[in-house]
Order: sequence, then C-alpha cells, then structure tokens
Amino acid sequence: MALQLDNFLLLLGVATAFLVLFLINFFLVWYFYKTNKNIDRLLEKGKIKDFKNILLLHAEKEKELEAKIEDIFSDIEKLQNLSERAVQKTGVVRFNPFQDMGGNQSFVIALLDNKNNGFVISSLFIKEGNRVYAKAVKDGKSDYLLSNEEKEAIAIAMGTG
Repeated sequence: MALQLDNFLLLLGVATAFLVLFLINFFLVWYFYKTNKNIDRLLEKGKIKDFKNILLLHAEKEKELEAKIEDIFSDIEKLQNLSERAVQKTGVVRFNPFQDMGGNQSFVIALLDNKNNGFVISSLFIKEGNRVYAKAVKDGKSDYLLSNEEKEAIAIAMGTG
C-alpha cells in the first residue's frame, strides 16, 4: 500500500510539474506573440528591414516637424505684428448736441489699435440732415480740435474713461 501511495504522490508531482511547465509555456508563447506584434508595428509590417532605417526615418520626420514648427512660429509672429495694428479698442458715446431736439441720436465712435492709434468718427444728427466727421488719432491724441464727446470716446476706448 505504501508503494501505491508513493506512486500516486510521484504521479501527482509529475502532473503538477507538467501543469506548471504548461502554464509557463503558454505565458511565453503569449508574450512572444505580443512582442512580435509590437516589433511588426515598429517595423511597419516588414517594410523596414533594420533599425538603421527606423532611425533615419525618424530623423527625417523630426527635421520635417522642426521646419513646420518654425513656419508656425513665423506665422504667429506675423499675426502678432498684424494684430498690433488692428482695431482692438473701441469707445462709443451717444449724445444730444441740441437741447431742442429729442433723443441722443448723435454719436461718436473711437476705433484704436494696441498703441492707441486710429480714428474717431462723429455723427451729428441735426434738423437739416446728418453730418459725419472723421479725425485721426495718434497716441490717444489728435492734431484736430476734439469735442468733449470725442475725447470721452477716446478715453473709453483707452480704458481711462
């Protein structure tokens, strides 16, 4: 009986060892498949034969990307320069130039860039019609005589009014 028990234990040990080796073998086959799949992806499914080509390909792509980035930064710089001259600040004042007419139908619009250069447009609504005037503005001031409403519109546009 002891002999049968020893044979059973030996058979159980061999079966356990076989099961462990089978699981290890299964894991290694799965890991090999996964690694091989990643290598195929890296080598573009056989199109690239060695790592030298991979390095050269990546170096070329890096140069292309650097050139594109330089172009983008150049475009950004151009846009920044352009935006400094674009209208960025506005100020609007409505007013009534005559006490005998109803409503604030007259207005002044100041349109300035980042450096407070631009122009001011005045529209005066009177009985005979409408009059429109434009005056240049440089550094927040004009060479022409400005009305109080025009000064106020420029101050609003500059953020000081």
